[in-house]
Amino acid sequence: MDEYWQSKPLVLRNALPDFESPLAPGEVAGLACEEGIESRIILKEGGAYPWELRDGPFEEDDFLSLPDTHWTVLVQEVDRLIPEVGALRDRFSFLPDWRIDDVMVSYAPTGGTVGPHIDNYDVFLIQGRGRRRWSIGRDPVEDESIVPDLDVRILSDFEPVETFVLEPGDLLYLPPRVAHHGISEDDQCMTYSVGFRAPSHRDLVGDFLQHVLEQIPPDARYSDPERTPAAHPGEIDADARADLRALLRSLVRDDAEIDRWLGRFLTRPQRNRIAVPRDEPLSADALAARLRDGVDLRRGPATRLAFIEHDDGHATLFANGTARDLSPDTAVVARLVSGREMIPAADLVPHLDQPSVRSLLADLVNDGLLNLDAPL
Repeated sequence: MDEYWQSKPLVLRNALPDFESPLAPGEVAGLACEEGIESRIILKEGGAYPWELRDGPFEEDDFLSLPDTHWTVLVQEVDRLIPEVGALRDRFSFLPDWRIDDVMVSYAPTGGTVGPHIDNYDVFLIQGRGRRRWSIGRDPVEDESIVPDLDVRILSDFEPVETFVLEPGDLLYLPPRVAHHGISEDDQCMTYSVGFRAPSHRDLVGDFLQHVLEQIPPDARYSDPERTPAAHPGEIDADARADLRALLRSLVRDDAEIDRWLGRFLTRPQRNRIAVPRDEPLSADALAARLRDGVDLRRGPATRLAFIEHDDGHATLFANGTARDLSPDTAVVARLVSGREMIPAADLVPHLDQPSVRSLLADLVNDGLLNLDAPL
């Protein structure tokens, strides 16, 4: 972290020596054919024109008609679709979970590429199958020059300083805006891209201002009961300026309110995904019995969780844009259920004597935020 994070690229050979791709190329194509899944195909050659971009969902015939080489299929949020891919997120527990956006999986036959480009966020690229040749820059690109009139954003002046080939288990870390270009070396090339969320300042400030507006009573208006006669009718005098500055500054002085907004903002699911409640709700006691039987919990496919601990022992658990205030007796649940894909039953059982803990866990399961890792 001290040497590389958001500073310079890093290649780690055999970084995940025990990693075996949970998906085969055909399964990636199958995901790209499903409704509600964000996917795309980029054809460098063999399309209607160079660098053609096609958006999913696709049909099986769309893949059968593709050329033998020089195309790539990419599927977003595979970590939310395939638990074995979701487990990759736990490999990055040295970083805050709220920073991780998703795990994208790509497959490309020989020559497949999305072209030289930059990303505005950190990314870890894990080679899952086959081999991919990477060419990368070193320093962040301040003002990129893009090839005009293409479907995809490709750098027109890419000059790599290093080239290497990644094999299964190898990993490449790239800080934001470092130029890179990957090309498949064979017909088995699959890459798992762990992308990190980097909200723009405009998004952060805009959402906060909208939050502030919603907190202001609709009938609240400016008033100046202590006004004295104006020295000049065209002047915005010092007293008025001071009053209005105080009003605006008062909106951002409440750190607790800012924290509450921030937790809600950072846990809103991306791409309009929502948690689906259970068809048959579980009672708190029934869930406790399942946990005591050793049934683990797993984070739901559309769930984002984070928490803030307070000095008085309380905690706030943020789940998909909502805030839940937890008493000191229940606050431990926030740490246990967030920041990981799998929540072992053994970690929860010691706390099940607390009725409030059982009730909270049942709420999370029934709301679809947590799932049982075994059928009833």
